[in-house]
Amino acid sequence: MHRTHYSIFLTALLCAAPALAQNSDIGTITPERLEGVLQMRPYSPYANRNFPDRPLFGDTHLHTAISFDAGMLGTTLMPADAYRFAKGEQLIASSGQPVRLSRPLDFLVVTDHSDNFGLASDIVSGAPNVLAVPEGQRWYDMIMEGKGMEAATEAYMATAQSRLPAALNYAPGTRPYRTAWEQTIKAADDANEPGRFTAFIGYEWSSNPGGNLHRNVIFRNDGALARQVEPLTTIPPMGTSDPRGLWDWMQTYESKTGGDVLAIAHNGNLSNGLMFPIIEPVDGKPIDRAYAETRARWEPLFEVTQIKGTSEAHPFLSPTDEFADYELWDKGNLDLTVAKTNDMLEYEYARAALKNGLKLEATLGISPYKIGMVGSTDAHTGLAAVEENNYFGKITPEEPSPHRLTNVFQKGAAGSFTGWELSSSGYAAVWATENTREAIFDAMERRETYATTGTRMVVRFFGGWDFGAADATSRTPAEAGYTRGVPMGGTLSTAPKGVSPRFLVAALRDSIGANLDRIQIVKGWLDKDGNLQEQVYDVAWSDNRALGQDGKLPPVGNTVDVPNAGWTNTIGSSELITVWQDPNFDAAERAFYYARVIEIPTPRWTAYDAKYFELKDVPADVPMTTQERGFTSPIWYTPEG
Repeated sequence: MHRTHYSIFLTALLCAAPALAQNSDIGTITPERLEGVLQMRPYSPYANRNFPDRPLFGDTHLHTAISFDAGMLGTTLMPADAYRFAKGEQLIASSGQPVRLSRPLDFLVVTDHSDNFGLASDIVSGAPNVLAVPEGQRWYDMIMEGKGMEAATEAYMATAQSRLPAALNYAPGTRPYRTAWEQTIKAADDANEPGRFTAFIGYEWSSNPGGNLHRNVIFRNDGALARQVEPLTTIPPMGTSDPRGLWDWMQTYESKTGGDVLAIAHNGNLSNGLMFPIIEPVDGKPIDRAYAETRARWEPLFEVTQIKGTSEAHPFLSPTDEFADYELWDKGNLDLTVAKTNDMLEYEYARAALKNGLKLEATLGISPYKIGMVGSTDAHTGLAAVEENNYFGKITPEEPSPHRLTNVFQKGAAGSFTGWELSSSGYAAVWATENTREAIFDAMERRETYATTGTRMVVRFFGGWDFGAADATSRTPAEAGYTRGVPMGGTLSTAPKGVSPRFLVAALRDSIGANLDRIQIVKGWLDKDGNLQEQVYDVAWSDNRALGQDGKLPPVGNTVDVPNAGWTNTIGSSELITVWQDPNFDAAERAFYYARVIEIPTPRWTAYDAKYFELKDVPADVPMTTQERGFTSPIWYTPEG
């Protein structure tokens, strides 16, 4: 503001309130005094704020009837329905039940499988071009007879073995494929409401070369750019199962359109050691700098939790981590044709990938696994519904029923998964400056995200060199975090001599959810001898507990009433905040840190089912409680030079 403006403002003020100017307690307002006041930081702590002030919750991985393994299994909801539901509208689920979220989501990406895009919904609807082919008529008849699973399996195998009739080959370049892609684009553009709700255009590239290597592809742009391309498939000759082929496709899209796109790697626990390789699975050679640079460029995020389990940590890899044994799926690959072995686990779980990334960065100059965290559902129902008391399943046959706990969900030579083993998880939380495609996408690219298992807890995590205890008593800790440090997803470097990093971490419970048990900071580092290390620190906790002689924190307690599927917030804390300093820092060692926030025990979805359906014979091995949690994106420390 110029001095002439001060004078005008001062004159108006004095004319309007002469008594105020003469009040000796307040003092005489002079141009010099006013100028000094106005040059100070605004009195309002919220004025001129330009950093994110709340997390946005959403789902980056959801399927509708367009997906082969959704539409063929009874899902009738389409992309437009999925967006309506995410916005808070009540729908009738494909199983005929009314369903609604407790609160609307802030954003959604519908990511139907790109392979045979739209074929399933055409088979189910009895499209004339489908019924004109004997196989199409057969699969349609099977679905009408209630044999959707058998029909889906036959159709899937025909596709995988290149036996699909040409008339049913919904490949890029064909009219039905283009129609389904246009329907997906239109649904997202129609649902997008900048400032209120963000609907992204996206798809899932579904590579499965013996293990799940799926990626969810998300466009920053609207249909004007997205419709200039068609999704990449895994089906030859135009498709590929090699992730490098997907990265090439992404580069082609950006070069052609001037748009922006990113990919989120699928939950890694069903990849059988292929998701985070040290040896490239396609050619059997150690991954090189080109691989590392390209993967880091296109895949900033990892889906650490979803309905098919959580891939943060594993007890075999982290035997001293008492919370590593959480919602694990470690029996085999995606279709359970190959059993899991312990040597595969290191290349499936986020913490191990982050650690291996440190070692690769030391040799290649860049880490391919500098990944942020998100959760999402991977529901194939069109419903992003994963609250424990509002869980609508992985597929339509697993929507609420008295039988879904004990149904065999999937089986193969490596074993089987029963319905109760499915997790009611998860959501992606993004710290974006506004609820728009551009702001959320940019936050994803900079990894300012965290994952939750379905809860909507609020988590802040900053790293810096000079945070103090007073920053943990402020009601606006983010001001210190952004001005004197880096947020989750960022990197610290050039450590001041003799100073170890400090981390400002805060968590606020879900407004209609459970209290918090504790905040932990997980550290991984590459020591001076070239060995990878990790340690989990309890840094803030509830109920005045004290660490034991073994360094462990006693359990928070348990108020869950399993028969009535209830609990009380009489234990735990509504919020936790602290500044923690690494007691074992070496400025010469590469490291990462991320926060894990854990709630008090609450009923698992299985307990809600048992109560609602009055189940009397729930098997003893079915877990009835859970401790929901959040995982932040890491903050990395990179030594100077």
